[in-house]
Amino acid sequence: MMPTEHGRYGYSPITRRADYCWPQGRRLAVYIGLNLEHFAFGEGLGAELAPGGPQPDVLNYAWRDYGNRVGAWRLLEMFDALDLPASVIANSAMYDYAPELMAAFRSRGDHVVGHGRTNSERQSDLDKSAEAALIAEATEVLTTGEGAQPKGWLSPWIAESHDTPELLAQAGYKYTLNWCMDDQPVWMATREGRILAVPYPQEINDIPSIVARKDGAAEFADMIIGNFDEMLEQSVQQPLVMGIALHPYLVGQPYRLRQLRRALTHIAAQRDKIWLTTSDAISDYCYDEISTMIP
Repeated sequence: MMPTEHGRYGYSPITRRADYCWPQGRRLAVYIGLNLEHFAFGEGLGAELAPGGPQPDVLNYAWRDYGNRVGAWRLLEMFDALDLPASVIANSAMYDYAPELMAAFRSRGDHVVGHGRTNSERQSDLDKSAEAALIAEATEVLTTGEGAQPKGWLSPWIAESHDTPELLAQAGYKYTLNWCMDDQPVWMATREGRILAVPYPQEINDIPSIVARKDGAAEFADMIIGNFDEMLEQSVQQPLVMGIALHPYLVGQPYRLRQLRRALTHIAAQRDKIWLTTSDAISDYCYDEISTMIP
């Protein structure tokens, strides 16, 4: 018996694809995905610093809230100092909870990616109509806040239903960050037409690294540097995308920030060799310049 297939994309070995370059002949595109998230108090989902007790779980709620009050602002300062753009992956609840933070990233010209309403919920727990309503509600808030509809979407907890790609296409989204199956953008089929999957990392991502595997601050920074150096070499053969997924309540802690700065300084020092960009810009280039070369 054959396993069930998703039917979204076909198999394509990376070594046997059409060749192309990113802008200015660059071969490696690098972007930072900064997750700005707000959580419900006393209920719902959330990463844990320590095993949570009965609700209200003040320890873990306050630890996560440090990211919006302190960590994200320190990261913003570092991005400014290193002249790094960011893809701001934002819960719509952030516009009510921390409007100053959203405004600060907007003033930098950073692009916002839709990230549901709050990371206290999974959209995959909802029926189709409720999931569509969640996407519509979040999109309306982000569009009002930014003055334009976001082009990309990352589901809270990377949670999809069988209908999510169709619902995103119906809602006007051009790309998704949910699928981590490749180092190049890939076209995905939906009943509403195609949507682009832009690579979003689950390895170079502080939640799996620090929360799940308990990697230290220096280990995570070394992972970023090692991944970058290896992908820069690999990109001689194929154009590649490297994302770096960050959460302020984790890497905004001072001792982790210091190590992250070491890693991002290493990357920024080689900006003349790479395309230092955003997920929106990667999507735009794929649609406008290299559409037929993408698997």
